[in-house]
Parts: sequence; C-alpha cells; structure tokens
Amino acid sequence: MMDDAPRVLLIGYGNPARGDDGLGPAVAEAIASRGLHGVTVEWPFHLQVEDAATIAAHDLVVLVDADTECEAPYAVRRIEPAGGPSWTTHTLAPPAVLALARDVFGATPPAVLIGVRGYEFEAFHEGLSTGARDNLAATLDWLEPRLREHARDLLPPLATASIEG
Repeated sequence: MMDDAPRVLLIGYGNPARGDDGLGPAVAEAIASRGLHGVTVEWPFHLQVEDAATIAAHDLVVLVDADTECEAPYAVRRIEPAGGPSWTTHTLAPPAVLALARDVFGATPPAVLIGVRGYEFEAFHEGLSTGARDNLAATLDWLEPRLREHARDLLPPLATASIEG
C-alpha cells in the first residue's frame, strides 16, 4: 500500500457457535492472518457502543456479517450513519454504531457492509456449511487484493449502493 493509504478497520462479527453465523469472524481471522499494512481487524460477536471509538480512529470501515438473503457468494453495500442506540447497548446495527462515531467523536469515515451468504444457523453448532465455506473463499478472493492495494475501491458509489459478488 502507498504511504497515504487509508487506515482501514475491518470488523467481522457473528457467533461461530451458530454455524454460518460465524462467517464474519471467519473473514476477519483470515484477513488478520495476512498481516496487511494499515488494516486493523476485530471479530466480536456483536457491534457495541465501544466500537464507535475504534471506528472514529479510522479512514475506512469494512463490516462483515453473515447474510441469509443476499445472492451468493456475497453482497457489498455502502452504509451511512443513521438512527442511534436502542434501549439496550448490548448490540447495535451498523448504521447506529456509525451514527455514534459521528455524534460522539465527530468522525464519519466511509463504510461498507459485506454480507456473506450463509445457509445453516443452527444453535450450538460450530463450523461452516459447505456453501458458506465456498462463499467465504470467494469473499476473501475479492476482498484481500482490495485491502492490500486499493482500499478505496471497496466503496461502491452512493448512486449504485451495492456490489454483488
């Protein structure tokens, strides 16, 4: 990456003990193992209030989660800050945590949500289904080169709003 490359935060969230819900953390762990310059990687179960501070310290945010409705293998869409925290701070939706970063820290980094198509979300079943593993591989094939060399290419234009894998 060039010296002026953006500071990228990748958060892959989900619960690996619920089958394909572990796709977000699986993407995050795979990217973390590559040691990409300028890329900070985290893999919590949920987005939380504390994530707003981390988001505010970065130039670009990539959120990754399992998706039950997108076309396989993945979908990428730009997200904007919206709403705010609900009555509980246990978990936040992506637009809400971005809104907290904006409202509390004055930071509005561009953000994308990558939904990786999952199929099996059994309670208390670790491991990804065959289809989810295939979608994970396709997502990593698309994502890693962009994080390595062209991080700003992750952002679909606001007019198109999404990229299908």
